[in-house]
Amino acid sequence: MEFNEDVSLDTSQVEDLRGSGGGGIGSRVALGGGGLGIVGAILYFVLSQFGGVGAGVPLSTGDVASGERVNNTELASECKTGKDANTNHDCAVVAIINSIQAYWEDSFARANLTYEPAPTNFFRGGVNTACGSATSDVGPFYCPGDSEVYIDLAFFQELTSRFGTQGGTFAEAYVLAHEYGHHVQNLLGTSNRVREGSGPNSDSVRLELQADCYAGVWANHATTTPVDKGGKPLIRTITENDIARALDTAGKIGDDYIQRELGGGRVDESQFTHGSSAQRERWFRIGIQSGDPNSCNTFDTNNLG
Repeated sequence: MEFNEDVSLDTSQVEDLRGSGGGGIGSRVALGGGGLGIVGAILYFVLSQFGGVGAGVPLSTGDVASGERVNNTELASECKTGKDANTNHDCAVVAIINSIQAYWEDSFARANLTYEPAPTNFFRGGVNTACGSATSDVGPFYCPGDSEVYIDLAFFQELTSRFGTQGGTFAEAYVLAHEYGHHVQNLLGTSNRVREGSGPNSDSVRLELQADCYAGVWANHATTTPVDKGGKPLIRTITENDIARALDTAGKIGDDYIQRELGGGRVDESQFTHGSSAQRERWFRIGIQSGDPNSCNTFDTNNLG
């Protein structure tokens, strides 16, 4: 995955909380505070059974909580163009976010709708949100309460070291695009359709698989979506190897894989909240092959794969 070197980056779409501390708080987000994450609830379930997480404390206020301050100074000085994204990991993440939001803004406009941009918060260790508090253990997540994405960038290292994924920039892009898929669902009101919290055909699984599909839809358009007034896309190339790595990631964050490989070997479908490995791969592939958000209607099909 490569970025066009002369296209400008917009760091205002990121809120950098990494210098503000905030670690040592719990994981209420994953337990029903409203957060929607790429691994969230099932990972929390596994870790709570085998150790590693604590109880969270819900907040009464959202956005940046007490003791957390946004400081984008360093990010803005380092991340100016796609050239920086090709050499600096933080800048690559900024570029991916810019591309994802540019696509959805255009997609919404084509449907005579208004896309509302959502910032991504970089945090370290723990964070407070309108959905509650969370540690890095829950992975990246989207909070409908404040319409923001949250990620400890160390999660990308966890994908390779803990989950055994092949990794790579485009695999990381899939993760971020999934979270913005939840933002799209929130804007369209789809999130309100969730009634059943867990199970192989639950509304929760359908919501997560749709977010995977939306991630694929963005990927289909990533190299043609302009992000600046010059009409040039930020992303220059996505290879077959990039797509294979994203599919590998999707497969290794399936509920069954997490339970089997990280949770002691027993697969309990009643606890599924995100879908099996095969389902996650299938719906990401549907999105990237079709490039059409309408192909992602997981709520009106009996065949989730």
